[in-house]
Amino acid sequence: MKSLFFSITLMLLSVNISYSQVKGTIVSDTGNITIVKVWGTHYERGYAYGFLLSSRILNVYNNYLKPAFGANLQNAKTIVQQGTLIRIDQDYKDEAQGMISGISDAGGNITGMDYSDLLVANSYLDLQGITTFKNLNFKNGCSSLMSWDAATNGTTLNGKSAITRHLDWSVNSTLNSNQVMVIHIPSETDEQPWALIGFAGQMSALSGFNNSGVSAFQHMMSGTGLGAGSSSSSYEPIWFTIRKGLEKYDYNNDGLHNVQDIKDALLSNTLGYADGFIVATMGPAASNQDSLIACVAELTPATPYITFRTNTFADSIPSDNLYVANSPIKRNNAYNFCTRYNNVKNNIGNGLLISANQNWDIMRLYSNVGAGNIQMIQLIPEDRTLNLAVYKLGRPAYQNNKKTFNIDSLFSITTNIISISKDEFFIYPNPAKTKLYLGSNGSANIISYKIYDNTGKIVVSEEASNNSNQISVDLKSFSNGIYYLNIDSKKGKTSIPFVVN
Repeated sequence: MKSLFFSITLMLLSVNISYSQVKGTIVSDTGNITIVKVWGTHYERGYAYGFLLSSRILNVYNNYLKPAFGANLQNAKTIVQQGTLIRIDQDYKDEAQGMISGISDAGGNITGMDYSDLLVANSYLDLQGITTFKNLNFKNGCSSLMSWDAATNGTTLNGKSAITRHLDWSVNSTLNSNQVMVIHIPSETDEQPWALIGFAGQMSALSGFNNSGVSAFQHMMSGTGLGAGSSSSSYEPIWFTIRKGLEKYDYNNDGLHNVQDIKDALLSNTLGYADGFIVATMGPAASNQDSLIACVAELTPATPYITFRTNTFADSIPSDNLYVANSPIKRNNAYNFCTRYNNVKNNIGNGLLISANQNWDIMRLYSNVGAGNIQMIQLIPEDRTLNLAVYKLGRPAYQNNKKTFNIDSLFSITTNIISISKDEFFIYPNPAKTKLYLGSNGSANIISYKIYDNTGKIVVSEEASNNSNQISVDLKSFSNGIYYLNIDSKKGKTSIPFVVN
């Protein structure tokens, strides 16, 4: 009997070996945001992302992107495939191919879908800037406040920099239930760890930061005289440009890691961008030069294509603070102060003694847009701190408590490879120490599960509550060794080996 048991488990081990290419792990899936860490080449990271978040990516694609584009979707796919109006680097095309393969191998239905759908999803702001797509009418905003040096002296920041960012979007149940943070650990020698915060399927940087402490956040820009994208120009999607500035170890090869990397990435597109965009970028205050610590870029498809604003510009925000919402300020000396801009201007006082909490509270109280505030993000690079609040349970992000993350922990190298079963289940981490998580990528809800030790003895036997699709198992009483997790689900039975060490 025991020999039959070992024969079965050895067979299962051989099945799982074929999934060793899944170079990633789900760090957590609570608080209405899924955090996933992926490592390896662009293709390998894409594959792991697609495999681990297959159902979430498909949910966003089928219930948000496809309905938004409607009859325009095929035309948009053709544009990104041809690479004339919209150009995307081959690395990112490879990554998108990996995502599609990962989604498929996880059991996702990709009928009629290919890598170009994912590229459209990551370029749709640019596609709507092209005249033929103007009717897409995606509604999104954003605002950011950067404080450093004189502004934060006398507080616990002691001159260090902090940036708080609102991601504002039309309230959408599909997007709100599929928020993600994707942490990249590249194997390419010219790249560095970086992370994006957004929605399942995003592989570019709407909101992002890197291991060097540089962050960049994209805003839409409204206002007159911006022009529309030209049908004779070739535009790089804004989120991919930002990603390159963050992901490259030293984008401009000047030996430094500061906002100049983002500025030079933006400047690489000499004819501007397909629509009006604003990028807020901040790095550590140790740069000792204000223009290398914080900057606002105002980008358009019409001259002047690129305008940079630093704290030397008379923007009515005092001291070492920069605030940005969705209107041009320096471009053509527009001084377009919207309601939120004036709210912050009138409530920041003399711009001094801005602590991390004060930086957060100014944004929370005076720059929120109400229900459409989906994510609220704060980076304090020199403290290696990320604070994050997200939309959940019908409450906008600014009304929810923030969760604090250590950046070093987020970017730590992990060697744990997820062990995948053939029936859509995954466990992580593997090997495990004190806690094991069991989840389902699809609809194979768990009815019950048992854990056997390497002698065939049952050490855990539990019924799952409410046909759960995620379970945690306490391993504190387990001895080191190999165990076998047997699962009874709505789709049948399966078994997964794992290690406790």
